[in-house]
Amino acid sequence: MPTSRPRLCAGSLAALLTVAAVCAGDAIARVFPFGPHTRSVNDLGNQFVPFHARLWDLLHGNADGGLLLNWSSGYGTSFLPDLGTYLTSPFALLVGVFPRDRIDLAVYVVTVLKMASAAALMTLFLLTVRGGRWWAAGTLGASYALCGWSIAEASYNPMWLDGLVALPLLCLVAEWARTGRHRIAGPLLVAVVWAANFYTAYMATLGAALVLAVRFFTERDDRRAVVRGLVRAVCTVGVGIGLSAPVLLPVYLGTKHAYPGWDRAFAPAAWPDVLARLLPATYSFFTPALFLGTGTLLLLCALAFQRSVPGRERWTWVGLVAGVALSLQWEPTHLLWHAFATPNGSPYRQTFVLAGLVVIAAWVSVSYGRPERRALIGGGAVLVLLAAGAGFSDLITGWTYPLFGVGLVAAVCALVLVGRGRRLAALAAVLLIGAQAGQAAASTAYFDRERLNRLDDYAPWGERQRTQAAVVAGADGWPGYRTDPGREQTTANDPLLVGGQGGQYYSSHTPAVLTRTMRALGGGWTSNGRAVQSLDNPVTDAVFSVGARVRGPRDPHQGANLPDDRPVTVSRAATPPLVTVRGPGGPMPYGRSPFRNQEQLLGSRVYTVPTTVLKAADGGAVADKGAYDYRVGRGTYTLSAACPAGTEAYLWSPDMFGWARLGEGPEVEFKGQLPARRAAMHHLGRVGTAGSVRVTLTPVRAGTVPHQAVGCLDRARLDSAVAGLKRTGASAVHVTGHGVRAELPPGTTGTVVLAAPRIAGWSCQGRPADSYLGLVATPAPARGGSVDCTFRPPGLRAGAAAGAGALVVLVLGGAALAYRRRRGAETGPHGPDRAPREAGAPEPVNA
Repeated sequence: MPTSRPRLCAGSLAALLTVAAVCAGDAIARVFPFGPHTRSVNDLGNQFVPFHARLWDLLHGNADGGLLLNWSSGYGTSFLPDLGTYLTSPFALLVGVFPRDRIDLAVYVVTVLKMASAAALMTLFLLTVRGGRWWAAGTLGASYALCGWSIAEASYNPMWLDGLVALPLLCLVAEWARTGRHRIAGPLLVAVVWAANFYTAYMATLGAALVLAVRFFTERDDRRAVVRGLVRAVCTVGVGIGLSAPVLLPVYLGTKHAYPGWDRAFAPAAWPDVLARLLPATYSFFTPALFLGTGTLLLLCALAFQRSVPGRERWTWVGLVAGVALSLQWEPTHLLWHAFATPNGSPYRQTFVLAGLVVIAAWVSVSYGRPERRALIGGGAVLVLLAAGAGFSDLITGWTYPLFGVGLVAAVCALVLVGRGRRLAALAAVLLIGAQAGQAAASTAYFDRERLNRLDDYAPWGERQRTQAAVVAGADGWPGYRTDPGREQTTANDPLLVGGQGGQYYSSHTPAVLTRTMRALGGGWTSNGRAVQSLDNPVTDAVFSVGARVRGPRDPHQGANLPDDRPVTVSRAATPPLVTVRGPGGPMPYGRSPFRNQEQLLGSRVYTVPTTVLKAADGGAVADKGAYDYRVGRGTYTLSAACPAGTEAYLWSPDMFGWARLGEGPEVEFKGQLPARRAAMHHLGRVGTAGSVRVTLTPVRAGTVPHQAVGCLDRARLDSAVAGLKRTGASAVHVTGHGVRAELPPGTTGTVVLAAPRIAGWSCQGRPADSYLGLVATPAPARGGSVDCTFRPPGLRAGAAAGAGALVVLVLGGAALAYRRRRGAETGPHGPDRAPREAGAPEPVNA
């Protein structure tokens, strides 16, 4: 059988087994696309599906903006960091072949293909390390792709799966560096995996370095060969990372300019819980998901007792696995694995590296032949002890030990039958493959249901999104004005999913300046400030040129929402252009009151901010918390104030979780719980002829209410302010994917303000842009005319220079390599430079 055929069979088996197990598990759980339950849990529905919808729009030329600027979200944000974090995987491009309204299916297919590719690549690496039975290699490759980390956590964080693919790929690159092969392909592959997702690529690179060190040690290469191999490996990685720098540096600097979000201290998991996660059908967000299948774990445990494996190789692999397992639980090495920053979410994101090392060690065990009786008994005893230790964990479920027991019996029987004839070998393969597939499918189904029970979830594309998208498209007038898809959001990135140009935005790169500006203006957020919400307010709509706003019912998919039969409507308002002009002199900095802050940004007084009195249900006074807030608990309160008749009352209470009602008007919901959740300013209703404002507050959790919680908007004053900004604003605005050009009225003086957050990277008229209360600004040209503002993500120029330098090194290295090969061919035994043979000398036999 040709050498390539068993590799092809093994890789195909691994990929097919992975796809079958994942799809079977999802079908058992009746999860999309095999049933009515959504799979869009947590950030999958909130971030990754909307960002892939944005990629679809880019591929089809439908996006507002380009690779550098995203005009859809956050009133204009940098897009290259998001692209490099979520969308630069080669697999992501596949979404372009699906219809846009099947974006959820597209992301699912991409997810499964990444897992299948990781299985095939791990199988290829295993057969590169040592030869062996192709079906055993394929099964172990599938066990890597079906590890608990993959199917429990990375399946709804699809960019993490690029790390699952990267580890075996980088191990292959390291092997090529050790043996001096594929010197051009190696750096290119490093560049691909680092550009796809640098975070998990960093972890995979550390894992591949450990594997390379073991290979050097166990293969007993001489010192010169080791030094040459290390130099090749370092150069390969260095050039590859350099090639990815145009994406890598903007992503890195994007994190530096992002709002900080969560800040968690690392706490190691309890060891019984760690052991429990080795077994099938256990789930926890804060423990390492190390499930690999009982057969793989048995081979690892048997390796320590397997005398057919050379001692140096046996103990090196066992020691490496044990050392890396311990490193997951120690804070200094935990920080090393995570680039010296504890992650905001799951603290064990490096688990896939340990899973890969376990699979490689298991392959070393079986590649030397089936473990003898001593090894099976010893390995089985160790595995049973580990399973017994897991019994002290609360993570064990009713399915855990039955699945473990069946898998252990099947694995032992398979290993006993191997080598006893073709028919028994075929039965052994069926047992091993069946046990792996069964445990993985059952665990996948269990994880699917547990995620739905524990995490927030979002409906796949359906009638609500179709209606939103159609209404937004019908109202769209960009760049003449913005269209906000609505305060009643379906996901935290609705503008990416259904269109429009709103303030809503959720990303790992949410700019700090956006979050702080919207906070000052009374905006709301979730995810500790990383998920900025739309602010339904006529003053901020005027400031940000929101001329059309979609309003609709609450999302019925969210069970906490009350039934809502309001129709989807569009409200329109006259707004200033995207570029306006303010008078000379800088504005006062933002203060505590969002009403006054909105006026500062608008440039006109439009609110009455009255003194308020808060009383409990029994009429008693309410205690203050500090100098600015009332302290409230669960119950009913009355907030009283006086405003001009006919004005519109707004309530600002960012820390209240509950309900508010003006007089007998409709109840308005507030979902604040600082610092994680911040409730946005809400419209309550119109002030009556008596000028009395009486608001009933019904908080359901302890919190605070500001003393200046009420602001009353005078619409006539707002209309006058808008008219003034329109009269002096730009006469024409041209928007591109990397900037804005505005034509100004003749004789314009003062400060030109672009209704976009002043994130790092903006420049106007050839110099860094100024900030006008958080927005992009520049002095008006001395002679009027036009203003050009361009955006270049921080790090792009330096990244491009580094990438160009790395490309030059790669080309020169390739040319030198080609020259040496050609030179060697010319001077070889059959080349023209061959030395003449002396007369009478015999022809060399092995020339």
